[in-house]
Amino acid sequence: MLDKERQGVIWAIGAYLVWGVLPIYWKWLNHVPSDEILTSRVLWAFIFTLLFVAMMRNSRLLIADLKTLWLNQKAFWSLFLASALISGNWFLYIWAVNSNHLVETSLGYYINPLISVLLGIIFLKERLTTAQKLAFVIASIGVLILTISYGRFPWLAFTLAISFAIYGLMKKTIPLDAVRGLTIETMFIVPFAFFYYLYLFFTDQAVLFHDSLQTDLLLILTGAATAVPLVLFAKGAQQIPLYMIGFLQYIAPTCMLFLGVIIYGETFNAIDLLSFSLIWLALILFTVSKVMEARARKIKLAKI
Repeated sequence: MLDKERQGVIWAIGAYLVWGVLPIYWKWLNHVPSDEILTSRVLWAFIFTLLFVAMMRNSRLLIADLKTLWLNQKAFWSLFLASALISGNWFLYIWAVNSNHLVETSLGYYINPLISVLLGIIFLKERLTTAQKLAFVIASIGVLILTISYGRFPWLAFTLAISFAIYGLMKKTIPLDAVRGLTIETMFIVPFAFFYYLYLFFTDQAVLFHDSLQTDLLLILTGAATAVPLVLFAKGAQQIPLYMIGFLQYIAPTCMLFLGVIIYGETFNAIDLLSFSLIWLALILFTVSKVMEARARKIKLAKI
């Protein structure tokens, strides 16, 4: 059991590290418009995940998933909306990275868990402990300071956080295998991506096959870059407790913040440090509270 959990931690850390360093990949493609990168990502992610499902001999399960979804029209259209939402999130994320907004992008993924919990309170009637309420207040102060410092609301961070949190909430109501789920999600968007690529080719705007071999390979491999961390995450999530996933998820935005400030030289002044410190404090408080909750539940179940 302990070995399985250890393996799960390794898989999950691998997933979050890949997500954390993916901005480097998108930076390699910064000469390609964000709309084409997104289009390529959708097309090749669908092809990659479809091949992966076939290699794992899960094609029948994929067909069964589609049939089940079609019978439940609410779930079918909810997943369609989730697909559109995550596509928008992907576009904004790629644009943000290639427009030198990595620090604000990392902020979005730091506050994402707090937004997710807020949605859980509103839609799933979940309750917060006193420590978790305090975490929200501290995080809100941090965001308020940042807003005053920027002279504007950090819309980019919040749009990324809210869109991903809503996507997560919608996915929570539709239990699907991670890889097959991504295959179906990209399948919904593939027709739009395909016709948009045709438009780019017919209007001589496409970069694919019109630049260098390196660019072509990078665009084709966006499918693998999308699917590989998801597969790692799916393997890890099956073997470790939920609270541990919550703790490990901060690896990705920390990597993004490091890349933005240290590698790409984005500004990070004393006010930013103060704001982020308050948000980090809120996340530590929130995570510790969740860990204690999970342990208390485990002890309670052991006594029954």
